[in-house]
Amino acid sequence: MTAEDKWTKSICSLLKDVDFGENIYIDVLQKIPYALEVSHFDENWEIESNGCKTNSFQTDLVIYEKSNGKIKPRVIIESKYEKVTTHDAITYSNKAIYHKNVVPYVRYGIMLGNREHYPLPGRLFRHGTHFDFLFSFIGDIPTEKEKYYFVEMIRKEIEYSKKFEEIISNSRSKGRRHYFMCQKEFNLEEM
Repeated sequence: MTAEDKWTKSICSLLKDVDFGENIYIDVLQKIPYALEVSHFDENWEIESNGCKTNSFQTDLVIYEKSNGKIKPRVIIESKYEKVTTHDAITYSNKAIYHKNVVPYVRYGIMLGNREHYPLPGRLFRHGTHFDFLFSFIGDIPTEKEKYYFVEMIRKEIEYSKKFEEIISNSRSKGRRHYFMCQKEFNLEEM
């Protein structure tokens, strides 16, 4: 097991001690579908279950809702330990696009561990265009301040996921809510 995997599991353990609400769970190293391939349709152009296949990417950390035997991924977090390259930023940002094509309401981000006092690297802002959030931890064990902001960020991301799912699920319903504005927040915290 790599240092990155151990660190990711320690963050998972930290999050498992937090009450994020009913039916919310946290896990590591889960394979989540990023593509649905259809080999054929029935005579009415409907998809037959035996004509579908999924392709999956392993994710580092996932926060999901589980109820009545159904799982809804709410937040996916990729991990990088000590350093993150431009290639990492591009690769994980592209994974975010693919996962959101299958699960459009999922929130996707990256967390960096053991970064000492280095700020979030510019390459994540420049090349991580499909991330919903970025977070950097100074050491292996989060400070109280980091823990507070990380947990609050995750709470918001879970709620954003639920709200977005509601919007897209009801987009054609006559009884849907009629929003006239949507703005994604841009929050920054200094070290």
